[in-house]
Amino acid sequence: MPQTLDAVAVRGWCALALDALGRDREAIDAINVYPVADGDTGTNLYLTMESAAQAVEAVFAAYPEPPVYDGIPPAADVVRAMAHGALIGARGNSGTILAQLLRGMAEVVAEGEGDLAAALRRAASAAYLAVAHPVEGTVLSVATAAAKSAENASGTPAAVAQAAYAGARDALDRTPSQLAALGRAGVVDAGGRGLVTVLGALVQALSGEAPVVRHEARVPVPVEDCPAEEAGAGPAFEVIYLLEADDAAVDRLRARLDGLGDSLVVVGGDGLWNVHVHVDDAGAAVEAGVEAGRPYRIRITHFEQPAVVEPPREQVQRAVVAVVPGEGLAGLCAEAGATTVLARPGEAPASGELVEAIRRAHAREVVLLPNDAELRHTAAAAVEQARSEGIRVALIPTRAAVQGIAALAVHAPERRFDEDVVAMTSAAGATRHAELAVAERQSWTMAGVCQAGDVLGLIDGDVVVIGHDLAGTARTVLDRMLAAGGELVTLVLAADAPPELAAQLESHVSKAHLAVDTVVYEGGHQGVPLFIGVE
Repeated sequence: MPQTLDAVAVRGWCALALDALGRDREAIDAINVYPVADGDTGTNLYLTMESAAQAVEAVFAAYPEPPVYDGIPPAADVVRAMAHGALIGARGNSGTILAQLLRGMAEVVAEGEGDLAAALRRAASAAYLAVAHPVEGTVLSVATAAAKSAENASGTPAAVAQAAYAGARDALDRTPSQLAALGRAGVVDAGGRGLVTVLGALVQALSGEAPVVRHEARVPVPVEDCPAEEAGAGPAFEVIYLLEADDAAVDRLRARLDGLGDSLVVVGGDGLWNVHVHVDDAGAAVEAGVEAGRPYRIRITHFEQPAVVEPPREQVQRAVVAVVPGEGLAGLCAEAGATTVLARPGEAPASGELVEAIRRAHAREVVLLPNDAELRHTAAAAVEQARSEGIRVALIPTRAAVQGIAALAVHAPERRFDEDVVAMTSAAGATRHAELAVAERQSWTMAGVCQAGDVLGLIDGDVVVIGHDLAGTARTVLDRMLAAGGELVTLVLAADAPPELAAQLESHVSKAHLAVDTVVYEGGHQGVPLFIGVE
């Protein structure tokens, strides 16, 4: 594993942090009581980190491969992309502060210092400067403690990261005694917990081992020494926008917005800023941005109720949104009435694309079929966002396209929503899935060592067969799956699969497995030669 915060380590950190925030998102949302108990801190952190990770992947994808270069971009380019991605994708108070923390770290790494402790120190300092009225007992306190622990550590960057994580963890435990709202609720700060999760991912990226996580209990904490909170329910709106403006204009904007509301956070630099504020007059906050420069991607959220209008009359009652791996299945699902999101090989859709598809479905009730185990966190974040907009959404955790086809086959919009979701979930769960892929390089698998060019048969995501030809390997996979029983085999063939493959497999099933039907679909360009489903 890398022992420095180089390009590879930053890439790994972003991926691990995104996965960890996906796992912890609901738990973080559940303890979100400050500054507004709107239950979205974990989701906002996930969406912010998702934008950062996507920006990093874009840099790697654009960098030349051997023999021109080694395929690894300079660390400075990667950390700048991470910071920029977080800046433009920052959501909510917590996401905006996380973006500034990442920007502070990126500045040190981009300068070539390579000092992780210095990077964490710059991050904490930048975050404090970005918040108009810093409050102890929040993510700011956790960031500061992490930086101090890192400064007192010695050894490898992995050891420094471990010290920072430990310091952050201890500071997080102290937050209920520092902030009255947390003490009364018996929880730690949600933003601080999110930062601990991100730092834990940094430890894993540098050391190869995830730190042991202590889960805090929701136990009331005495708060006699906590500062008194301001009275009142607080402003009605959250306003966020990106802003193109110079430093002087942003200084004036800060003063203007500080007089309009609270929870003011302005992060960024070099002409691009992310502005976050809670106000009663959302129009005035936007007008202040217009006076300072060019605001765009403006989001206004009402804290009392979802910021959506009454659904128009032409809106349908229920719809299905399905992620599909190829154009062929996209057409098939569209014919069945689903709104589709195309997942191209190596380009998994982001949560924003899923939210947009849910909106495009134009329905009061939506069933989301991600059809990929790797999309579970992304899909969950999209569902939370859509629900905040007033759409009733159910997520069926389909792990493969053939499970999505099975679910869509029993979809009945005339049923009650819950009954329809149960029926679709049951159909998906009763469908075992497999796929055939071609190995790109020599590697270890659960079925042994494969060589480049070998055909791999995967059942439920695990390699169980290594073969040398597509038809023979597919027959072996089918026999293994049907040994446990089955009534229907679904075959989804890629556009470049051998034209005779479907007929060969249909003949094999009819001869070797009596009373089992076979249905064949053309999947188009779907990344792997064959998907298999058995119901």
